[in-house]
Amino acid sequence: MHLASRLSLIAALVFSAGCASTGLSAPDAALAASWLHGTFSSLEQSEADEDYFHIRLAHEPIWTERDGEHWLYVEQAVASTPDKPYRQRVYRVSVDGDQVRSQIFELPGDVARFVGGCEDPARFDAMTPDDLVPVEGCSVFLSQLPDSFSGSTRDDACKNAWGGATYATSIVELRADRILSWDRGYDADGAQVWGAEQGPYVFERIESTP
Repeated sequence: MHLASRLSLIAALVFSAGCASTGLSAPDAALAASWLHGTFSSLEQSEADEDYFHIRLAHEPIWTERDGEHWLYVEQAVASTPDKPYRQRVYRVSVDGDQVRSQIFELPGDVARFVGGCEDPARFDAMTPDDLVPVEGCSVFLSQLPDSFSGSTRDDACKNAWGGATYATSIVELRADRILSWDRGYDADGAQVWGAEQGPYVFERIESTP
């Protein structure tokens, strides 16, 4: 099967799994956060399919002294320019009913000062979560399965104006050794205007968590 076809099938399975009831009464947010922690790369996928770029994705825990809370700083960059990330965010991973919620926050002010924060998380010590700006409607809700977490954003709640879009969606599958992520933007008529067309990006873990 062609790689694009396999990725489309994977995305369909991820979405259906994310909508299914798992029967678990207490999803494990700590486990989800630990699977996010680390550095990931789409190199293998980019070499197999030229429609996908080689992207580096890194998540690093911050504010670890806050008992029972899971905060991660996130950088995403083209692998050839890791010091120039095109996405910098903070995630809060928590239990929300029978799912794990990955809530998205923007950093305040000049975000360039946080570049490299995955290697030096102490630079966040002077901040608190109250300094962050929540990105409303863009949380990803993950259902816990035996060997993964799978889910998505909800409907058109994640408003987005980039590239002619009016809203964005994210479909995510999280495993111990990889992250599948499919971000797409849509215009007011529901037509896709940005994002991968054939299926999710596949980020393989290249650095293990401590």
